[in-house]
Amino acid sequence: MQFRKQMIVIGDRVLLQLDDGQDKTKSGLYLPASVREKEKVAMGRVVRVGPGYPIPNPNYTEDEPWSTQKDPMRYIPLQAKEGDYAIFLREQGVEVEFEEIKYLIVPQSAVLMIVREELSEG
Repeated sequence: MQFRKQMIVIGDRVLLQLDDGQDKTKSGLYLPASVREKEKVAMGRVVRVGPGYPIPNPNYTEDEPWSTQKDPMRYIPLQAKEGDYAIFLREQGVEVEFEEIKYLIVPQSAVLMIVREELSEG
């Protein structure tokens, strides 16, 4: 039996993979990690998003144990979606490494702007 690892993002968090293009200046000089970490704003691709902001389910009651209600919580979904390109406040991010790849987890409130590619007919 094999187990597959899965990344599950909780609440209003967004999992981002930093854009590698930030390693180099326009003139072609490579920036050390210490310089990049001091930048206030960073850019990256949205890899996963949490379910959103939790709100209580008004129909949920705990005093009926025979009830088949499944989820006491509902969520307001996030604006960010997987595949979006995000510009965010780096200082609010937490760096994690999963299967030798570095990611940043930020609350959606740290995301300043999203660039989303959509197909247009025409």
